[in-house]
Amino acid sequence: MRTLRRGDRGEDVKVLQRALKRAGYDAGTIDGIFGSRTETAVRAFQRANGLTADGIVGPRTWAALAPYMAEEETWLRKGDRGPYVQMVQLALERAGFSPGALDGIFGTRTDAAVRQFQRANNLQVDGIVGPRTLAALKPYLTGYVEYTVRRGDTLSALARRYGTTVQALLTANPRENPNLIYVGETLIIPLPFDVVPTNIAYTSELTELVTEGLAARYPFIARKTVGTSVAGTPIHAMELGTGSRHVFYNASHHANEWITTPLLLKYLEDYADAYATGGRIGGVAASRLFAGTMLHIVPLVNPDGVDLITGALDSGGLYQSARTLAANYPAIPFPSGWKANIRGVDLNCNYPANWEKEREIKFAQGYTKPGPRDYVGPAALSEPESRAMYDYTRANNFALTLSYHTQGKVIYWKYEDYEPENAYAIGQRMAAASGYTLESGPANSHAGYRDWFIQTYNRPGYTIEAGLGTNPLPVSQFNTIYRDNIGILTIGMDALIP
Repeated sequence: MRTLRRGDRGEDVKVLQRALKRAGYDAGTIDGIFGSRTETAVRAFQRANGLTADGIVGPRTWAALAPYMAEEETWLRKGDRGPYVQMVQLALERAGFSPGALDGIFGTRTDAAVRQFQRANNLQVDGIVGPRTLAALKPYLTGYVEYTVRRGDTLSALARRYGTTVQALLTANPRENPNLIYVGETLIIPLPFDVVPTNIAYTSELTELVTEGLAARYPFIARKTVGTSVAGTPIHAMELGTGSRHVFYNASHHANEWITTPLLLKYLEDYADAYATGGRIGGVAASRLFAGTMLHIVPLVNPDGVDLITGALDSGGLYQSARTLAANYPAIPFPSGWKANIRGVDLNCNYPANWEKEREIKFAQGYTKPGPRDYVGPAALSEPESRAMYDYTRANNFALTLSYHTQGKVIYWKYEDYEPENAYAIGQRMAAASGYTLESGPANSHAGYRDWFIQTYNRPGYTIEAGLGTNPLPVSQFNTIYRDNIGILTIGMDALIP
């Protein structure tokens, strides 16, 4: 079930290699090593099947390979643990089959729920989550199914059948005549639950599925790929709104601050739903925000680092490399203390805002080589993730930015002597709405995204340190963090509208 790429090793790589050979692609020796021949075979298979030919085996490539995989080749079974098990448990729960606690442990109750789901969906009842079972579970992670209209179908009948509403169907399938659907037409059917989970660990794969689902259910959200990580994982931006004032929110520059990813995704879903239904978000009419601004969100800046923290990346070449780098700093716990990208560069010390000065400071503190945190990199913008944020910002005319981190319940609004017009007043509104403290900024801190944005554009840019505690913050804090920040996220747009 995990995403595979060059350098990975294991039984799941053998499954991949066998499937590629059955599909007619030479992956080399079936040795469980994802090397150059396997990567070449993956790219050829992807091209032939209309997929992005990036050599990375994610959910779409696995689904396309499913017909070439033997029944006994499996991904998850009783005894397994980790974030992928949590994703299966969440999907089962949403589908109406109780797996027990969403704890990432594939135990007796999860095994029973998988078997019940398989029986109900005419799958082999073996308690094993292989490609066919996973494909059947996928709609309960993306939040929608595709349906081909048949003679006699109506939107109201489909809404009753799937437990959704006519309004949700019309939002996902906009049309001039809401009473008219055509035989043979493919409809997006939103399922009766929110897409964004807020009670399990996040991974790059879960983020991929969630963003896919949001763009399908709310077609006025544009989903774009703005870059790739060190490991080649796509970095997505989500955009909505028609206004001329562009606003940018980003999260998870730091791997062990991943709880900020569902924070932005949850807000995006609530905002989209409020707009679709004529409602309000953070006390403001969503239609006002939509017409007055264009919101840009990059929910996961550092996908590889987050996968390391949450356990999605727990073997293979990248994992072993990170473990070796962490050994340079034995006082920092591994992997929970990891903030950097997967090659040990702290992305929020990698922007061209007094980068040389930040290098001097961090070197004096002992961060002289790649590791879990605070290494500034060999040069500003040396990393593909920071370069992606830099290029995306340069390509858009952002009037305001929010960069989400944890923890401290503080809002930083200033960089050095720069005091962008209205930045302090907007920060005061955010502080009042959240109960967070408004502060100028950390002393002797440079080369962060906020620093660079303010220095370059002299416009309001904020770092929000959400929540309290030791990173990574537990997901049990999510509801409190979201409640505190919904006002900040709304004010970031509303304050710019006359």
